[in-house]
Amino acid sequence: MKHVYLDNAATTRVRDEVISKMQEALANHYGNPSSTHSFGRTAKTAIESARKTIAKYLNAHPSEIIFTSGGTEADNMILRGAVRDLGVETIITSKIEHHAVLHTVEEMEESGLIHLAYVNLDEAGNPDLEHLKQLLQKDSTKKLVSLMHVNNEIGNLLDISSVSKVCKEHGALFHSDSVQSIGHYPWDVKEVPVDFLAAAAHKFHGPKGIGFAFIRRNSGLKCMISGGSQERGFRAGTESFHNIVGLEEAFVLAYDNLEKEQGYVKDLKGYFVEKLKKEIPEAKFNGLSGSLDKSTYTLANVCLPVTPEKGLMLLFHLDIKGIACSKGSACQSGSDAGSHVLNEILGDKDLKKPSLRFSFSKYNTKEEIDYTIEVLKEFACQ
Repeated sequence: MKHVYLDNAATTRVRDEVISKMQEALANHYGNPSSTHSFGRTAKTAIESARKTIAKYLNAHPSEIIFTSGGTEADNMILRGAVRDLGVETIITSKIEHHAVLHTVEEMEESGLIHLAYVNLDEAGNPDLEHLKQLLQKDSTKKLVSLMHVNNEIGNLLDISSVSKVCKEHGALFHSDSVQSIGHYPWDVKEVPVDFLAAAAHKFHGPKGIGFAFIRRNSGLKCMISGGSQERGFRAGTESFHNIVGLEEAFVLAYDNLEKEQGYVKDLKGYFVEKLKKEIPEAKFNGLSGSLDKSTYTLANVCLPVTPEKGLMLLFHLDIKGIACSKGSACQSGSDAGSHVLNEILGDKDLKKPSLRFSFSKYNTKEEIDYTIEVLKEFACQ
């Protein structure tokens, strides 16, 4: 049986070079980074080297990079810290954010810690910047805007420069969940005045369980996990040295090969889009995911012309055929509630049809796409 992995927005295959680096770290560099002996100093030096490397590629200062267990922790650290330490009273977000953001801000609203406002979206899922300006002008409370750079389900690309500019003009803080974009798009935090970012290594061929928060210098955020002085005092606990080394290697390889790999994956997505239109013309692309310019080059979200009853078996059928994809975010794919993103942008008729997210990487091929569309067409025509 063929095995085709098209769920790269959920997680990616770890590069061989990353595995080698991590194995070497686990085998030979096992000292606690907080220890003063040579074993500890070796580990500490490597961690600080990784921090400097990441900062260099983002045009940030090393002190602005805080290692975390991943994007969810980074988002929580930033959002909760902004309310606790910076006096944020109002958070403005959208209803199609990742649940790491949505559930966090909803919980704080329910606890009476903040006022929560949602920016309007157009029919494709893009935030209305004029409405954002209105929300920012509404009252004198201290505000934070949280909008993701790349939507993890439909791939819409936020105009991050424009949103940053609007926030700065209105004295608001700006946080962007950039988990789906860091490692796939170039970043310059001096050029784009964003205050906070979140990243996860497993989205760009690195290990799971490691990521980082970008927290702009002098932000005022304080310790989030007590018990030690690690990570500039933000996050106590012995650092996951082998994971940090793996993150650094994956990050460097992603950016050193960005132009070549971006071109290859973008070509794959274009091939998928055109082939699907030809073979199953009734299929629709949700949001802007059928675009190569207005959506990320790494994914397409497809509404298929299949009855709701038949649609219940589609993901199972693909799995039997060896094809891995997703009906939504991996963090909520076990839920029967459906996609909160698609619920916001699709009409009732299309919501009843099955929608699947196909996401691509450097390890995929056109032959795999041919096979996938052949299986989809066969199922749709049965």
